[in-house]
Amino acid sequence: MTKKHVQKLQAALDEATLQMKQALPVEVLEAFGIAIEQIRETGLSKGLGIGAKAPDFTLTSMDGKSISLSEELKNGPVVLVFYRGIWCPFCNLELRAYEQIIDEIEAVDGRVIAISPQTAEYSRAMQEKHELRFPVGSDLHNQTAKKYQITAQMSEQLRQIYQSVDISLDVFNEDHSWELPLPATYIIDREGIIRFASVDADYKKRLEPSEVLILLQSL
Repeated sequence: MTKKHVQKLQAALDEATLQMKQALPVEVLEAFGIAIEQIRETGLSKGLGIGAKAPDFTLTSMDGKSISLSEELKNGPVVLVFYRGIWCPFCNLELRAYEQIIDEIEAVDGRVIAISPQTAEYSRAMQEKHELRFPVGSDLHNQTAKKYQITAQMSEQLRQIYQSVDISLDVFNEDHSWELPLPATYIIDREGIIRFASVDADYKKRLEPSEVLILLQSL
């Protein structure tokens, strides 16, 4: 069962990467690659590590309810997934993969919370698009992502590239900062301690949800 999920997500990520390479000019791909390396060189891709106390937060879900880390931890460990937005194909694949095994995650008392800086409108669209049964919160102005130390600001060159393909973070996030969270996954135990952390400047790489399930089972 686990192997099946790993192969399915990785194959989807690889296919999305191939499609991107075929669709975009070489100079655009090079600009993306340079931006990833610059983030790595600055050390921004480290974020909070294993053993750290997970910062609490309260966000609003698409149905207007509050999502609180401290409250969710009363029911079991939490898988916190930071993603960039509905416009990112890799993020869509990742959240859909979590939905595919959400029953197994909940069977070991795990909870999944997905967070992005986009507005409630786009968070709702993401949840409805993939029929997600876990909360999708709007982290306006990246207030929560900043607590986890995983934010990076997009360069002017990348802003122009994104806008040229009709991706404007001004619209999606209602924020002019053009700041995004790095794709990150945290597993937080009932005591609020980070037991596993995965942060990568390369948005084409994501932690396999099936690996998350194995880690949850070990808590």
